[in-house]
Amino acid sequence: MNTTVTHFEQHRRGLMGHCYRMLGSSADADDAVQETLVRAWRHQATFEGRSSERTWLYRIATNVCLDALAKRGRRHRPVELGPSGDLHSELAEYPRTHWLEPVPDAQVLPEEADPSRLFNLRESIRLAFVAALQELPAKQRAALLLTEVVGLSAAEAAEALELSIAATNSALQRARATLAKRDLSGHSAPLEQAQQDLLQRYVDAFERYDVEALTALMREDATLSMPPYALWLQGTARIKEWFLGPGIGCKGSRLVATSANGLPAFGQYRLDPEGSGHRPWALIVLECDGDRIAANNAFLDTATLFPRFGLPDRL
Repeated sequence: MNTTVTHFEQHRRGLMGHCYRMLGSSADADDAVQETLVRAWRHQATFEGRSSERTWLYRIATNVCLDALAKRGRRHRPVELGPSGDLHSELAEYPRTHWLEPVPDAQVLPEEADPSRLFNLRESIRLAFVAALQELPAKQRAALLLTEVVGLSAAEAAEALELSIAATNSALQRARATLAKRDLSGHSAPLEQAQQDLLQRYVDAFERYDVEALTALMREDATLSMPPYALWLQGTARIKEWFLGPGIGCKGSRLVATSANGLPAFGQYRLDPEGSGHRPWALIVLECDGDRIAANNAFLDTATLFPRFGLPDRL
């Protein structure tokens, strides 16, 4: 094989999705994909054709991710780090590298795919699922993703991970057992008409800042989180208190629709106190349960996320 980095670009979205699931960060995944393509170009002469080009690329990408994971800890969601808080809780802040980050659908989902395949790929990038993956040891995570998402055989995954087939199957069993203990229900329903109506009511209530109407759209046990802050709130009563208290600056906000992790998302722009118009405040990713919102995830690192999602730097 004698080709260029450009030739490998046809695999970018798939590789980006794989690296994102492995690393839990869209920025880290982007770096990993770039490194994968460069390594593939440099070592193309060693490709013997015993497997497909796609399988060979995923093997390289997996090893790039394993190298990255060996140098840092896992990423988290605020809801995993401790009990829910209230208005009097400490507002502790952690670096961006501490948190699970959202990823734009457009970077990881294929433009054309069989509907059932697309559904499965969307499920595999849900925030709850990617967060659960971060609990797995790196090679268990890789074995699970290579076989159940990428679609490699156990033998191909074993070769990629430099493990025996028996060891790979054992890693798969342990990974599945760990995920089975996680409650991943209630966040995977497709966006049917009822949920589209829910989103319209959400935007309307948010932009009018009708907090009563806004929280009425949420499950009673809904959560609100705001990385990079560790504080998270649970229950509509505390969420309402937050919006009417410390969060009152959100009044007058405008929302711009996008999509992240196979979920509805919005760029939130707050009124600029230093001038006219609105400036970026948060990327909101909603996890829905039927006709109710189960989780409102507000990622505040707009400097990193808004350009990645193609959101304007001002309204």
